[in-house]
Amino acid sequence: MTVGYRHLYLHVPFCARRCSYCDFSIAVGRVVPWRAFADSVDEELALRHARMECAPLDTLYLGGGTPSRLGAEGVAALFEVLKRHVEWTPNAEVTLEANPEDITPDAVAAWRAAGVNRLSIGVQSFDDAVLTWMHRVHDAKAAARAVSVARNGGLEAFSLDLIFAVPEHLKRDWDRDLDQALALAPDHISLYGLTVEPHTPLGRWHARGEVTEAPEDRYEQEFLAANQRLRGAGYEHYEVSNFAQPGKRARHNSAYWRGVPYLGVGPSAHGFDGVTRRWNVEAHAAWRTELKAGRDPRGGDEVLTGENRAAESVYLGLRTRDGLRLESSMAVEKIRPWVEEGWVEWCASEGESVSEKRIRCTPMGWLRLDAMAADLTAIRSH
Repeated sequence: MTVGYRHLYLHVPFCARRCSYCDFSIAVGRVVPWRAFADSVDEELALRHARMECAPLDTLYLGGGTPSRLGAEGVAALFEVLKRHVEWTPNAEVTLEANPEDITPDAVAAWRAAGVNRLSIGVQSFDDAVLTWMHRVHDAKAAARAVSVARNGGLEAFSLDLIFAVPEHLKRDWDRDLDQALALAPDHISLYGLTVEPHTPLGRWHARGEVTEAPEDRYEQEFLAANQRLRGAGYEHYEVSNFAQPGKRARHNSAYWRGVPYLGVGPSAHGFDGVTRRWNVEAHAAWRTELKAGRDPRGGDEVLTGENRAAESVYLGLRTRDGLRLESSMAVEKIRPWVEEGWVEWCASEGESVSEKRIRCTPMGWLRLDAMAADLTAIRSH
């Protein structure tokens, strides 16, 4: 099966340090082997090129890990490799995940010259004590400096990442963090509730009883407070974790939520061709070894059944403001109590009239997303 992919995700695993909450596939080290990494990406793209048939890309996303750790030279080398195998449209969204400490005038100039036109900046908090606890390298003032450097260098499109619901003992002022984020006037903000993953420093602290998760009521309070503050400042809460100024939705991530095909390259990267989801081997060293031997670094794959696709369509529909079209009167009857509780609302997409056949979650509903998606999926399967 050949697919004209229009979206490409490239996983760059390098980090200066593992954050306390992180369970991603990363490679920590003082020296970043950017040349060897670019060569391995070249090998993977060459090995898979005959099968992937990329159309001109609408979005290209460098995630990680910390892609900005590649620096000026590393990003330039990586884009030279990419340009040998794929092309992108003139108005493509080309995003680089960056940490504040890596955003320098020289790096910004090189990234822009390579083709980057948007940054996703990992701020996480504006509180130094919280940043230290998270094992972040930057301090609170670095975010404002990074934004200023990026803007002065011509990279004006950027998103900020923040984490909410951190443990109570940190005494983090969530309202202050929102104030600081809004003062930087990003066109996009992503918010993620802190979760405890077992194979992380945070997971070990939690297992030893040294850290207690934020209670559900504070998680809910901070999520709803962010919704109110950011919407009041003109941002659209267009997906459960994402806010954007008008016309500034993240196009790459939106492709995931629409369930369209995308290509994944790099260690642990996932891809989807419309029928099968595949993923690469997780560890950077194992990924390189497979490529050096001339083998596809595939770690596994899953062919989605009709039932899988139906379940995903329910979940993806509920997590965005575009909503979910209901397919049966039985489902409509299930929804009515949720409407009365204020968890969902009837809505219409552009060009549609409002009817009791399309719903979208309210912020209160997004806090119950998993349970509601499971209920609707069960209805569809009967």
